[in-house]
Amino acid sequence: MRKDFAHEYGEICGQNFYVYLYLLFSLTVIKYGKCSLLNVLWPMTTSGAMRLCKPESKNTSVTTSMSEQKGHHVSVSNGKSSRTHSTTAFLLCLTLPILGSVTVSAGWAQTATPAEISDCKLSELGCPRDVRRGESSVNTSKVKEPNSEGTPAIQDNSFLVEEAYNQESGVVQHIQTFQRLWNRKDWVYTFTQEWPVDKSPRHQLSYTLVSLHSGEHPETSGGVGDFVLNYRYQAIGSGKAKVAFSPRVSVLLPTGDYRRARGAGSTGIQTQLPVSLVVTKKLVAHWNAGATLVPSARNDSGARAATFGYNLGQSFVWLLHPRFNFLLETVFYRNEEVIAPRTTQWSSTLLLNPGIRWAYNFKNGLQIVPGIAVPLGAGPSSGEKGVFLYLSLEHPYRSSSR
Repeated sequence: MRKDFAHEYGEICGQNFYVYLYLLFSLTVIKYGKCSLLNVLWPMTTSGAMRLCKPESKNTSVTTSMSEQKGHHVSVSNGKSSRTHSTTAFLLCLTLPILGSVTVSAGWAQTATPAEISDCKLSELGCPRDVRRGESSVNTSKVKEPNSEGTPAIQDNSFLVEEAYNQESGVVQHIQTFQRLWNRKDWVYTFTQEWPVDKSPRHQLSYTLVSLHSGEHPETSGGVGDFVLNYRYQAIGSGKAKVAFSPRVSVLLPTGDYRRARGAGSTGIQTQLPVSLVVTKKLVAHWNAGATLVPSARNDSGARAATFGYNLGQSFVWLLHPRFNFLLETVFYRNEEVIAPRTTQWSSTLLLNPGIRWAYNFKNGLQIVPGIAVPLGAGPSSGEKGVFLYLSLEHPYRSSSR
């Protein structure tokens, strides 16, 4: 028994050696790269997190459907080259530790391979039906039954529109997004983690961190915004149902500095009502309707006012292949922004977001889904264009009992 334990321990250490080395390197960057820990721990919203859809106004926009924020003020004395270096260093310090922690989680997923795979041979008729071709019985997509090729299909990986599927029990998802709008020169990076609460799974908790930059403040580099905690309830259906509905409520915590236009300056609340419908075997549709309220929002000069915003979204997903999809999303945001004490003004944003996503599935249950889209402005946002990058890592974190 000692020999078996030593052998298994050696395999685990061997699999994760480079993971731990990478994490150590990331922590070294934090310490000696002079990056504050707060600037490292940042992402925000759900299924794609915060969206950059603030108006062209110079005033601080408070919220959007996914919470709206502007860049922060930082005085730079060395001109354009210094700002470029500062932004690059900030993104480096932000990305490395997050990638390190996600990689460690992926390494843990290797050691969380369910017992069914190791306790039976796939060639034997006695194996469970859901264990096929070395696939984990804890399926990383929301569809438990494998597709025609015996690998999990893509399902819960929308970009700007939120789907209505909670995480499977024992499966966690890490979502990173990056959006850059060329005309406004805005960019936003987000990181979200989604965790199932029960085995149903009816209840889901998640959090979102964000780092962003506003093109209206070219003298600044990237900065941290408000922190968002999310709860979602699977009211109707699931990933296996034709129709699914999972309302979400979120709390926006004012961790961003409103004086540097990094946050709303006050605690807010947000709701979202996502509905998903399987139209045909190859076509899935999603609809969103939500609202955001900040009772005592501030702009960068400190003026206070209550702000309200609402959002609408719709998307079609063409399942060309179980592991390769085309998406066409449409999102509309209308929000108030503070312009003076107890005074606000409305602004609107309309974006079309065509894109693609594809998946890499691994025998240990890990599913990696990259994606790319091209946001295009329409109506009040006519002429706007940009790029949207997406990366999701989904894997089991809980092994079956032997």
